[in-house]
Amino acid sequence: MFTRGSAGPRSVLVVATRRIGDVLLATPLVRSVKAAWPETALDVLVFEGTEGILAGNGDVRQVLTIPARPRRLQHLAFIRRLVRRYDIALSTQHGDRGTLYAFLAGRWRAGLLNPTRKESWKRLLLQRWIPFDDRNTHTVRMNLALAGILGIETQAPVAVSWRPEDAEKVEAILGSGAVAPIAVLHTFPNFNYKMWHRAGWVELARWLSGHGYRIMLTGGPHPDEIAYVADLERELPSGVINVAGQLSLAASSCLVSRARVYVGPDTALTHVAAALGIPTVALYGPTNPVKWGPWPASQSADRNPWRRCGTQRADNVVLVQGAGACVPCHLEGCDRHVESFSDCLIELPAARVIAALSDLLGNRES
Repeated sequence: MFTRGSAGPRSVLVVATRRIGDVLLATPLVRSVKAAWPETALDVLVFEGTEGILAGNGDVRQVLTIPARPRRLQHLAFIRRLVRRYDIALSTQHGDRGTLYAFLAGRWRAGLLNPTRKESWKRLLLQRWIPFDDRNTHTVRMNLALAGILGIETQAPVAVSWRPEDAEKVEAILGSGAVAPIAVLHTFPNFNYKMWHRAGWVELARWLSGHGYRIMLTGGPHPDEIAYVADLERELPSGVINVAGQLSLAASSCLVSRARVYVGPDTALTHVAAALGIPTVALYGPTNPVKWGPWPASQSADRNPWRRCGTQRADNVVLVQGAGACVPCHLEGCDRHVESFSDCLIELPAARVIAALSDLLGNRES
């Protein structure tokens, strides 16, 4: 097996076939591999639509994409191109597809697996595997355990990147000269069960505006998201800048890097803000923060940053958790599907969020 300081493998594939946040939280593993073996060609395999979070990442030679639901012939053609293409393949996903992709791609394979008899067949596909812990180990630490298998040092920071053209677009939006400090509000997650309420965003934005902040509303390209943010903007003080649907994920990341403060739900851009060291308020409901809480900028890999329950702070991030004996329930909304809402977030008062934000900012603007 290769070790740090050896010539290293010629090529490594990291499989991160899930959502955008999963891809972002795999970047410490990517950085660890590249730091140990600078000459190794390192590729990342992701689902189509999530690759934007890796734009400008200098550790990655190529981002391979496959649709989450590929057509049969398309999938077969992709698999043929993948077979034994890499010296090492690492799967950060414990599901069938991630493990199978690693098996097909790598001459030597390692990954995360559920330690159940039902999943035992996957062990035959990997040379090494680590028991997947869905409750008590943060995703970053879980991924970095694969670096431990390789015998290389771990690099804990989450890597946020963008291209020069992304920075140019942000500069064009912000303009030049002295301006008020920026507060970025990301109001619309991909799934309803992670959503806070409109009245809360309005009250929060008015508080920020009253304390001298320039409000910027971010959002993705989906028509529902653009419409939601546009409707919200009409209820906010004048001077709000709405860039929903106008920026790529990489450009949005660059914009967040210019913020004085960021507030958002359990979504990829919240992880970005935390990783960049921006004072961040993260709004969490049913999601387990031990596993999926934002990874703060200076967090070390030797411990989890979050407890399971309660509003709490880690470095530059305050995680505000909705109230309720069931929180976090680990379910996708109170009706148990991604389009349902979560009472713990719907009932989260703006006063709690504003108090957490004021405390994070050192009460300078309270």
